Amino acid sequence: MSVAVLGLGEMGSALAAALMAAGHAVTVWNRSESKAQPLVVKGARWAATPEAAVAAAEVVIVNVKGGAVAAELLRAAGAASAGRAVVDLTDGTSEESRATGQLVTEFGAEYLHGQIMTIAPAVGSPDAVVFYGGPRPVFDRYETLLQVLGGRATHVSADPGVAVLYGMAVHDIMWGLLNGFLHAAALLGNAGLRIGDFGQLAEPSLSALPSLFPMLANEIDRAEFATPYGALQHHLPSIDDLIAESRTRGIDIDLPTYTRNLVAEALEAGHGHDSYARLVERFSRR
Repeated sequence: MSVAVLGLGEMGSALAAALMAAGHAVTVWNRSESKAQPLVVKGARWAATPEAAVAAAEVVIVNVKGGAVAAELLRAAGAASAGRAVVDLTDGTSEESRATGQLVTEFGAEYLHGQIMTIAPAVGSPDAVVFYGGPRPVFDRYETLLQVLGGRATHVSADPGVAVLYGMAVHDIMWGLLNGFLHAAALLGNAGLRIGDFGQLAEPSLSALPSLFPMLANEIDRAEFATPYGALQHHLPSIDDLIAESRTRGIDIDLPTYTRNLVAEALEAGHGHDSYARLVERFSRR
């Protein structure tokens, strides 16, 4: 199948390489032609303009810096995209993905938005997850091609914005977990303890944390938060201990203090016997 790849940063280059390795005819474009040379040497075709790249392919993959840039390139390609499938793998907001989808549809193209949930070296691996939003028939038609980019290509909604939101949600959780781990690492390191030893010994407890997500999700979907164990009122003393220990050791207390404020506010509102999932209401507030 003929595929155009617009954008040859770290991720775009990995996407093009995976497609070429699978035997697809790949045309590439990038603002800086030098980034295309490693791919051209291996058999990719260079296009001088986005329009030329789009015109050369049945499927157009876009991976650039931001939704506004993606829309700009596809607008420049214009009617050349008619009859083609545009797969936008660019980060941005949900509304940007919808607007870009409307733009290319008006040019006569089909549109999918995808969110890549892996790093560039893992592109093309069987376990690489990519969430896709857009018309299901378009996804089904090109699913085999999309699995070249990530074995776990998953259609989540006819709305392209939902794929964006799924990707954001994963990153949101990731940053929260990483920040918590790094704060803990700073605390342990200050006490002269090896983080690796902690990680090994605490692994059963740490690996159990994701298993809580389905339970929390169920409580949130049902809006039922009463719990016989682990209620919010039991969290506050431990958070206070963490803040006190961190302050004594000169460790930044912003993160645990933020958590304390969330819990304390919920307790003041009378939710002390509810589960931690009750705090979703605080995040939902405008």
